[in-house]
This record gives sequence, structure tokens and C-alpha cells, in this order.
Amino acid sequence: MTTLTSAPLAPLLDRLFAEADEATARAEAVFASVSRQERERLMRSKTEYLEFYGRLKDVPLPVSRETGALLYMLARGCGARTIIEFGTSFGLSTLHLAAALRDNGGGRLVTSEFEPSKIARARANLTAGGLIDLVEIRAGDALDTLSADLPEPIDLVLLDGAKALYPDILSLVEGRLRPGAFVVADNADHSPDYLARVRSPAAGYLSTPFAADVELSMRIG
Repeated sequence: MTTLTSAPLAPLLDRLFAEADEATARAEAVFASVSRQERERLMRSKTEYLEFYGRLKDVPLPVSRETGALLYMLARGCGARTIIEFGTSFGLSTLHLAAALRDNGGGRLVTSEFEPSKIARARANLTAGGLIDLVEIRAGDALDTLSADLPEPIDLVLLDGAKALYPDILSLVEGRLRPGAFVVADNADHSPDYLARVRSPAAGYLSTPFAADVELSMRIG
């Protein structure tokens, strides 16, 4: 048994994913309030993302169960001790990553979230899962919160916040990535600049799409 597959975390994740499935209708209502073109523009904007994601403050916006399992396996497999996460939301991805740290013998996960109500929910979930001691939640815009005082070397990065900021967040952490570190970007198709960067042979990454919505990259330079 692992932390991920045993109590208290396993039943907590089942409940949180079930609640996230029920919240899908609320997210669809928000998305339906703007045209597809406007939605794409907002998701790729570097100036309006706070307002856009503020509309979704009551929606979990979690990674999929499959992506959660992938995160755990990557972090366990590389023996991660230091993880950075952009976009905490309700903490489902955070729980998977922190579980891997626990099973690796400990470590530190620094995660950033700008919405106060989501921080409260994530903190409660991490406490219920028995993993809060491994996690530092930084409140505010990640361009500020992840710009200083980061641990190093970094073993794994999860990008799951405002998609337009993926290249900027990568720039903040890139100098601290160890060779072989993983960078996982959820819904990366909404950040073409990011994809162009990590897929460029000269950028220092090996990168490949994983499933339908994840870009998996490994630092090689």
C-alpha cells in the first residue's frame, strides 16, 4: 500500500473527484457565458487572467484521475524531494504530489494560488489527507510568489494555472531545475508559446504530449 492508495487519502480523493464531477455544470455555465473566441482570448491573455479565473473560484478545475496518477508516479519514480506547483485550486494535484513526497521519505512542495477561497479549501483538503506538513501554499499572483525564495534543485514542476503564464513561470524556475527534472503542463494546448519553447531542440528539454491534455517535458540541459 502507498499513501495514495490507503486511508485517509484514497477515500478523500474519491470524494473530491466525485464533487469535481458534480461541479462540471457550474464550469460549463461560466464558459457558456462567453464565446469560444473570447474564451480563447482570455485564456491566452497575460493581463486578464485574474478576472477570468476569478469567475471560476467555486469550481475545482482539477487534473484528471489519470493525470493525478501520472504525477504521483513521476514524483515517486524520480525520487522527488522538491516540487513546485503553479495553480493549487482545491488541491487535488497537490495531494497526489505530496503523497509521493511522503512515500519518498519527505520533502517540500511549494504551490501558488491567487484565489483566497481556493487556498482555504486546499489547506483543509491537505490537512484531511495528512499531508499539510509537506506543503507551503503561497497566496497571490505566481509571477510574484514564485519569483524568489524557491528551494533547489527542483525535481518536478506542475503548471496548472493561467495558461498564458506557462512560459513566464517556466522562466522563474528553469535555473533551479536539476538535469532530469520533469515539467508537467496541464492543458498546454492553450499555451502555444510554451509548447514551442519546450519542443524546440535548442531549449534543453525532451518533450512529448501525454494523453489528450498534458505536455510532459524533461530537462536535459
